[in-house]
Amino acid sequence: MTFEQLAIFVAVAEREHLTNAAEAIHLTPSAVSSAIKNLEAYYGVELFHRVGRRIELTETGRSFLGEAKATLARVRSAELMLSELGGLQRGRLSLYASQTIASYWLPPLLMRFHSDYPGIELDLTIGNTRTVTEAVIDGAAELGFIEGEVDAPALSMKIVAQDALVIVVPPHHPWADGRRLTAADLATGTSWVMREEGSGTRSEFENAVAKLGASPRDLDVALVLPSNEAVLSAVCSGQSAAAISSAAARAYLGQGLLVQAAFDLPARSFRLLRHKERHASKAALTLEAMCKG
Repeated sequence: MTFEQLAIFVAVAEREHLTNAAEAIHLTPSAVSSAIKNLEAYYGVELFHRVGRRIELTETGRSFLGEAKATLARVRSAELMLSELGGLQRGRLSLYASQTIASYWLPPLLMRFHSDYPGIELDLTIGNTRTVTEAVIDGAAELGFIEGEVDAPALSMKIVAQDALVIVVPPHHPWADGRRLTAADLATGTSWVMREEGSGTRSEFENAVAKLGASPRDLDVALVLPSNEAVLSAVCSGQSAAAISSAAARAYLGQGLLVQAAFDLPARSFRLLRHKERHASKAALTLEAMCKG
């Protein structure tokens, strides 16, 4: 049974007239008659009485009419849904983002997207670079946003923004005096509060230290914490340093709770991740285009 046969049956059943039904659905009377006969023959039922020039529903036809109408309504509802999804009138977009991006860079972009496409539900999960990457690979997220780079051949990666890492210390720390630091100072001049393994902030800082000729293993790590806020709070309360996004530290620096140490770390990139072999929804492509803009 085809959608067309159902539509023809309902049109004829509602009018009990072949020619009127044919005109209503823009087919010839012979095509309508043939479709009804084929439907009856295939299922071995009689849907209409042919009485002279008139056509009437049989009891079988009356019983089938309600189900046929309901089925057509569901098909049209499905067509409408696909049309709305394609037109970004409704749908759902699953996103994963690392903490710094999710807390500081991404929210204004998501608000702009929501303003333009209020029918699209945005589902954002916050993790670290490792968990975001795994979510996109596994299909839990259609798009991911991470700090830095990862080795994941299955994913396409596009730079969408730049971010500065800074070293922050409490006001009473020796490095708060503004003196220019060297790479050697990083390993000998302080203890550190660090983000967890798998964090983009941590990996980018350790990569920068290694490129400067020092070993990340030589850093005196006093505490490892799972969020930017926890790291900043710990640094405010002790004698340690931390490397963190300038966006995350901005409020603390502005209030004088922390001081930026005089050491330049290289800028890092925020990257958008998408699986190379999975079809990208129109919503995902639209958000991706906004990121580039």
